[in-house]
Parts: sequence; structure tokens; C-alpha cells
Amino acid sequence: MTGTPLRVGLIGYGLAGSVFHAPLIAATEGLALDTVVTANPERQEQARSQYPDVRPVAGPDELFDRAGELDLVVIASPNRTHVPLATAALKAGLPVVVDKPVAGTAAEARELAALAEERGLLLSVFQNRRWDNDFLTLRKLLADGELGDVWRFESRFERWRPRPKGGWRESGDPAEIGGLLYDLGSHVVDQALVLFGPATEVYAETDVRRPGAEADDDTFIALTHASGVRSHLYVSATTAQLGPRFRVLGSRAGYVKYGLDPQEAALREGLRPGPAGWGVEPESLWGRLGSGESPVTGGGRPVPTLPGDYPAYYAAVAAALTSAGPDPVPALEAAAALDVLEAARRSARDKVTVTL
Repeated sequence: MTGTPLRVGLIGYGLAGSVFHAPLIAATEGLALDTVVTANPERQEQARSQYPDVRPVAGPDELFDRAGELDLVVIASPNRTHVPLATAALKAGLPVVVDKPVAGTAAEARELAALAEERGLLLSVFQNRRWDNDFLTLRKLLADGELGDVWRFESRFERWRPRPKGGWRESGDPAEIGGLLYDLGSHVVDQALVLFGPATEVYAETDVRRPGAEADDDTFIALTHASGVRSHLYVSATTAQLGPRFRVLGSRAGYVKYGLDPQEAALREGLRPGPAGWGVEPESLWGRLGSGESPVTGGGRPVPTLPGDYPAYYAAVAAALTSAGPDPVPALEAAAALDVLEAARRSARDKVTVTL
């Protein structure tokens, strides 16, 4: 990409803004991190030290007042602010990237999508885990027909955090849109829908396990897809022994993969995309493909894991803004995932299976 870089305003400089969005924006050819919105003086200074050319401001109104000087707004603030800030940005004439979940309800997501379409503006949702190494590898295996007809997809995003950290992500206030169902659940549901198509039935169990916890911290979601695949999705902060990240069972073979994509850990350590080896994991973490009953290996053969590629998301956003490619994660796709999350919440509350 050549020419003047597109100027990006980033709202929020907590975990999402400072660890994920800012480094990926800065690493993307054709994008320039121009403004960071945070009212926290320490985070303002952190942004200045990490990106000397950036302009820190205390509130979003200061950013919207300069809408004519920007080409994209990225919203990485707490979940409850996503809809009002995205609405304000679109009405200011700015394309928008919103961290997941884009909204608390599918209806709100569709209203935002309609506003973006009416204004002729990009509205994309940051579903970075579509570019996880294991997900990219599984998509290729499916495209190559290695598993045959898939019967069951198991996906786990599990952690061992026996004490709550606190903060809005673990708040029991419904307005905060906290809890694992909407946090990690947004990822595993999105991945299942991308891989196997729309869901027709949803069953879920949500629990609050840890002393002092307010929001769900141990959740299971079962989907029946229109394609006939069944997805079993687990998100938990209470897992003392972690299961496989993926276990996919098909008519020809199965695929089992342990371990998380290394990109989040690298970003948290301050590493930046670009050098050779980004997103690459050691051979010891490769998944296995095939069949067998070995209690040690599970059978099959090791499959090299494709490198993870979070930078591809913002490269696709830059291309979409210059009419060189499609929106990498349209808001209507995020709305379909929210349909499932809302159904899961109802299922767990009422102890029923919900038909979509």
C-alpha cells in the first residue's frame, strides 16, 4: 500500500487498546496511530512513550471534534460504551472498528450495521481469533477435506484463575456486559459459526463458581448447526487441568490441538509483529490428525500449525478503507453470534434448549 497513511483514533488504552489494537495498528502498512483517548494520565504518558507521534486526549469528544482529520476510529473501551461510541463515530462520518462484543444485543448490532450502511461507512468487529494459529490450521484441514464430514467440534478457552481479578469484565451489573459468556464466548461462538455455518439450536449452562465472583466464570454452550455439525464450546476461569483447545471429529479423521496461539502472550510481553517467526509455535505444540486409540498420542500424525496472523485483520481493514477488499468481520456476522449468545443466556436461565 502506498500514499499517505490513514490516520487512526483509538478510544481506550487499557488491556485491549494498549496490548492489542495500538501495536497492530502501528505495525500495519497504510495506517498511522494518530490519537489515543484515555482520561488516565499514566496511560496517556504510556501512549506517548510507546508512540512518540501520538496525540493523547482525555475524552472522545476531543476526538470527534477533529473527525475531519481522521480516517478511522477504533473503539477499545469497556463493553457498555461500544454502542454509544460507535454511534457517535458513525454520525461524525468516521469508519469504525469495535472490539468484541460489538453490542450487548443482536438488535443493537443490527441497528449499528444499518447506520453504517446508511452513511456508507465501514463498521468492522475485532474478532482477532479468526487469525489464531490453530483456527487457521483447522480451516485449511477442513478446506482440504482431511477430516471428511465433521460430526462434532469441541472448542475450549479455559484458564485457571481461582481468584477473581475484579473490574468491569467480571462485574455482575448487566449494563457492563461482563462475564465469560460475552467475553471468551464471543470468540468460540464466532469461530464455530465461521467454520460450520448458522446454528439452529442452542443449549447452555452458566455458573458462578469462585468465591466473590459476580458474573459467569464457568460456561458451556452446545450448538446444533444447520449443517448437522454439533459444536461443544467451553469457556472457563476455573479449570485446574486444561483440555484440548480443539478436538474435531469427522468421518475420515479427527484433529486434536492443545495450547493457545502465542500472539497474545507475545503482545503482552511487549513484542511487536513484523520479525520472522511472528505467530509461530514450537513443534511440541502441533496438533495431531488421524485416527487411533493410543492413550498417549491419541493416534494420527503431527500437523504443522500455520503461523498466527493478527496483523492480517488490520491489513484487511486498511484494504477495505481504500476499496481494495471487503470488511474482514462485518457487523452483521457479529450480530449472528450475538443471537447465539442471547439464546445461550436464555437457555442457561430457563434451563431449556432455544431454537433460533
